[in-house]
Amino acid sequence: MKAWRGVLIALSFLLLSGCLVTFKEPLSASEPAPKGLLGKWSSTNAWGEPMNLELTRLGNDRYQAVAYFKARPREREAYPFTVSRHGSRWYLSAKVPAQYGGHFTIAGFEITDKHELVIYNLDLEQINQAIAQKSLDGQGFQTDDGDGVLVDSSLDKVFAYLDDPANSDVFVEAARYQHQAKAK
Repeated sequence: MKAWRGVLIALSFLLLSGCLVTFKEPLSASEPAPKGLLGKWSSTNAWGEPMNLELTRLGNDRYQAVAYFKARPREREAYPFTVSRHGSRWYLSAKVPAQYGGHFTIAGFEITDKHELVIYNLDLEQINQAIAQKSLDGQGFQTDDGDGVLVDSSLDKVFAYLDDPANSDVFVEAARYQHQAKAK
C-alpha cells in the first residue's frame, strides 16, 4: 500500500487522507497530452520528503506516471493513465488497484505559467453530498485505508456536474510540482 499511496499522493490519483473517489468508466484515450506535461517533475510531500515524478508517453494518447521518493530512487511504481480536456479543464484517469475496487480515478490538472504542474483531487465529502442530492449516482465503500465512493453516473452526467461553476469548489489542490530543467 505504501508504494500505491506514494504514487497517489505524488500524482494525486486521489487517495488523500485515505479518501478515494472512483468511477465506473475511465476517460477515453482519444486526446494527446497538453504541451509541457511530459517530462520530469519534482515536489516535496506533506511530510517534507522530496519526490520525483516522470511522465512519459506509452503509445497513442496513453501515458505513464512513475513516482518515487528521491531518498529511495529504486522503489518506483509505474501507472498508466489517459488525459482528456473537457470544457476549460484537463483531466487524467487511471485504474485503481483491485483492493480499492479496481475502477478508475479522475483528477484535474493544469500547467501554470510558472511551469508548475498542479493536480486537483475531487473532494470526497462534496461528491457524497452530490450523491445524496441526486446530482450524481453512486455509493460509498470502505477500505483498510479509509472511506471511498464509487460514482456510477455516466461521464456525461459527471462532466455536467464538474463543469457547473456552482461546483468549482469540488476540486481541491492536492499536489504542486516544479518542472525539472533538462540536463545539457
